[in-house]
Amino acid sequence: MGRRRSSPVNKLFVWVRRQSMKVKTFLAVTAVLTALVILKLLIRDHNHFFVASEVIHAAGIIVLIFKLSTQKTCSGLSLKTQELTAIFLVVRVYCSFVLEGDIHTVLDFATLLSTAWVVYMIRFKLKSTYTEELDNMTMYYLVIPSAILAILIHPYTQHSLISRMLWAFCVYLESVSVLPQLRLIQNAKMVEPFTAHYVFALGVARFLGCAHWIIQVYDSAGKYLFLVGSGYLWLPMVLLSEIVQTFILADFCYYYIKSVVNGQLLMSLPLV
Repeated sequence: MGRRRSSPVNKLFVWVRRQSMKVKTFLAVTAVLTALVILKLLIRDHNHFFVASEVIHAAGIIVLIFKLSTQKTCSGLSLKTQELTAIFLVVRVYCSFVLEGDIHTVLDFATLLSTAWVVYMIRFKLKSTYTEELDNMTMYYLVIPSAILAILIHPYTQHSLISRMLWAFCVYLESVSVLPQLRLIQNAKMVEPFTAHYVFALGVARFLGCAHWIIQVYDSAGKYLFLVGSGYLWLPMVLLSEIVQTFILADFCYYYIKSVVNGQLLMSLPLV
């Protein structure tokens, strides 16, 4: 344990923690840009970003299934985040089947089934271990704004207006669906390992999704954002949604990596 605490990586975390906010921001931006450059050089087919993102999300759900199956407890898990995830996955599977019908549909459907099982276990089988008082974010605050945005800003294609609005709704809802889980974590001030692995998987998945859009915009010199002419808001809103969700999870991922480096089984968050 002592050797791990004195490791170069741990010393790097200590050094970063001592820096000013401006320096931390500069380091974070530099790290993100470096990661984007590496991904651009290593991955030629940008569609692989989405496949990898969906696979990692599914892996995070598998971690939750393992936790619920072996430990017989759902403490630390947000039922509301799982229900929001199930909602946007139902919508996305329908839209994907209608609009595309490819490998993404299969991956999303598998993730939906796994998420539905997690919701069932929390709501019924393991209800006595569910910390409802900590899972106190109101879902309507996330669902209603997402629906309003979907009505106002959605893709313009040859498909029906309802399908296009539903697709936009699942994009917007996905970007904020993790907020109840993060609120629960902040309320508890402590995160057990399996929940931490799950949220970190979401963070990695969202970063890959965000990387896809940023690299597409870079390769097209910004033209990709306005494929249907000036003032077209759908693609900029998709990129903004990805950035918002990545930003929401970035702080958690930092403390997760720090916790792993320190060899801690339970991950603690700073008091705010």
